[in-house]
Parts: sequence; structure tokens; C-alpha cells
Amino acid sequence: MAKAAIASPWKNETERKTERALKREAVLAAAAHVFSERGYHRVSLDEVAQALNVTKPTLYYYFKNKEAMLFACVQHGLDMLEAAGSAAEGNGRTRLVAYLEGYAAVIETDFGRCAVRISDAELSEASRKKVRRIKSEIDRKIRQLVADGIADGSIASSDPKITAFALAGALNSIGQWHPRPSQPADRKLVDEYINLLMNGLAPR
Repeated sequence: MAKAAIASPWKNETERKTERALKREAVLAAAAHVFSERGYHRVSLDEVAQALNVTKPTLYYYFKNKEAMLFACVQHGLDMLEAAGSAAEGNGRTRLVAYLEGYAAVIETDFGRCAVRISDAELSEASRKKVRRIKSEIDRKIRQLVADGIADGSIASSDPKITAFALAGALNSIGQWHPRPSQPADRKLVDEYINLLMNGLAPR
């Protein structure tokens, strides 16, 4: 086959896929920001498009509708929460603290705030089931860390189920009231939250 006289200005398939993935991520990030700031029902796709300097029809190339976009935002936030602190080692208390620190860090992102600020009742039944499955995995992970700490003596005896609900609920509240994510003072806020929570679980 004869070589082209000039380099082709068209991207190859790999480059096109990479470019599409990057643009989809940008759409998702913009959607998570406006959803978490203003709420799902008060946001139009026109606003998401405006944030990206594109037209609304462009968004449909990446998501079939607004609900699909919301589901992707919530799912991504929950996936980040599930993966938080997964590499930590040590006793149950040490691993629980590492997980809570990672969890709080995610809550302060647009995706984390989107996951806790927007009710899964906004989603279709199929999407709601998927989201609740991820939430169950997160709850199971926290319960197991609490149970491990009780077993090795690093956490006071308590009901892992109630404790997990209390811990997640307290950290989720950061995403509800804290005005802006990723500010320098947030580290102190997170430390205060976790210290208060873990002091209540210290062995007597």
C-alpha cells in the first residue's frame, strides 16, 4: 500500500476513544458540580452545556438524558466512597480511621456531595437498585471494620450496624452543610469530626 504524501489530520480509533472518554469525564464533572450546588430539579442540561461551552445536543452524545447523567454522577461518587482507605493496614481501629478519612475526603468533592445531597428517589427503579447495592457494600465495609476493631480490642464493644449508620451519617452531613469543597481548612474539620466519632469508640 502506498504511503500518504501527508500526515492524516484525522485521529485514529484509539485517539478518538481517548478523546471521547476525556470529554465524557468533563461532562460528568460539570454535571456533578451543578447538581451538587443547585439540586437536580433546579438544574437544566442547558446549564451543564453552558459550563462546558458546548450546545445541549452535544451532551446527548455522552448521556442519553438528564437522569442517566445524574445516575453516573451518583454512582461515581459512591464508587469513590467504597474504595476509600482500602489499602490501609493495622488493627480494626487504624483501618477504620483510614477509611473514614478517605470517606470524608470524597464527601468534600462534587461527586461525593452529589452522592449524599441527592436522594436516590430521583432515579429510575433500575438505577435506584444499583445505587442501593453500592450503598449496602459501603455499609457492610464499615460494619466489618467496626466488628474487626471490637474483636481485636481496639474498639469498644458496640453494635456494628448502629455504629456504621452513625459514622456514615455524621460524615455525610459534611456534604450537606459545608459550603464549598476542597478548601485548605477542611483538613482540620475532618480531623475534628473523626476524633469526636472515634473517641466515642475508644475502649474503656
